[in-house]
Amino acid sequence: MRLLYNLAMYLFTPLVMLRLMARGMRYGDYHVRWRERFGRFREPRLAGCLWVHAVSVGEVNAAEPLVKALMEAYPQAPMLVTTVTPTGSERVRQLFGDSVHSVYLPYDLPFAVKRFLRNTRPRLAVIVETEIWPNLYFACRRHGIPLLIANARLSERSLRGYARMSSLVKRALRCVSHIAAQSRTDAARYRLLGAEPSQLTVCGNLKFDMPVPQAALEAGTAMREAWGTGRPVWIAASTHEGEEMCVLEAHLHVMRRLPDALLLIAPRHPERFKAVEASVRSLGFNVATRSADTAPGHATQCFVIDSMGELLRFFASADVAFVGGSLVPIGGHNVLEPAALCKPVLVGPHTFNFEEITQALLDEGGGQRVKDENELGEQVLSLLRDRERRETMGRCARHVFDSERGSVGKVMELVDRLLQE
Repeated sequence: MRLLYNLAMYLFTPLVMLRLMARGMRYGDYHVRWRERFGRFREPRLAGCLWVHAVSVGEVNAAEPLVKALMEAYPQAPMLVTTVTPTGSERVRQLFGDSVHSVYLPYDLPFAVKRFLRNTRPRLAVIVETEIWPNLYFACRRHGIPLLIANARLSERSLRGYARMSSLVKRALRCVSHIAAQSRTDAARYRLLGAEPSQLTVCGNLKFDMPVPQAALEAGTAMREAWGTGRPVWIAASTHEGEEMCVLEAHLHVMRRLPDALLLIAPRHPERFKAVEASVRSLGFNVATRSADTAPGHATQCFVIDSMGELLRFFASADVAFVGGSLVPIGGHNVLEPAALCKPVLVGPHTFNFEEITQALLDEGGGQRVKDENELGEQVLSLLRDRERRETMGRCARHVFDSERGSVGKVMELVDRLLQE
């Protein structure tokens, strides 16, 4: 199975490189630093580093409190954060600046992994959420590098995907020192993949420990005052293809009753910013964008957030938050950011990526599930017209967020133990 896996990796790598080149020509950045994807880079003073891997923006945001805790607890150790996507790499730069080293994770090819570990020589490897790369895991064991999967989650879909090569995945998981699962359900799914009970601890979700920067709150308040504090505002965050039109239909429904309502829409992927802006304009909305206009004007009906790393301040400025990836079968995205800001949260029917967190929010009354654009429009309108209901849901959402904090401390206990061993 490992031989077949390596053969497939070698065969698919040229196709992946062609795709990166094509995306680089269209969107930029994808073809930059391509040597890093084969373990080639020049990063001085990395020997003995603490290495955290976070595949993209969501995982980087989740890893933020853990990375800061590691830097505080082990200030003498270099900190390395790897990502897979340019947006993830940019988010690392925004959060940590020059205080961490950042490169792309190499492809899971034996020679690339070997070169990467030779260049970094980490003292500890921390994989955030779900990234099972057999060659990387085997190499960590061979080099005596303790490997921790933190904030580990495993959806039903991912479980089925990994099960197709169960024998290889089982061997890879035996290379892991410990798995800090988000929930009992995630821990049970890892056991189905072959993890031993002694490898598993339920530590909760790191995202509950994310900081809520005062600057973001102040920026949100200032923006809202500029737009008009009495104006109804809602946000559709992390939307995907096929979902924006549903959101825009919902906004048309809202505007029939609240003509001055403002929609903030933030597409999940930056390569779709222009397409979403074009879709909004095609429906006749008065449109402004973050890149061109900075802020919506009094006549703006839809504001496209075509920037990265600013969602918190826009969540803070809105009355109601819809979290995307849930009206289409993507599996949903992080509901904790609006919850931390006491915002009522709306989600669609597809939330399997964050099922336990979302369900907790729904059970406690901090969130509401909608089935389609019609129900989304009705719920947004209802909430925008009922301040008392908004505030009650917002308090419930914040209570869920506060009650689940503490994951970073539990993960740091595992880190300390692994480093001592």
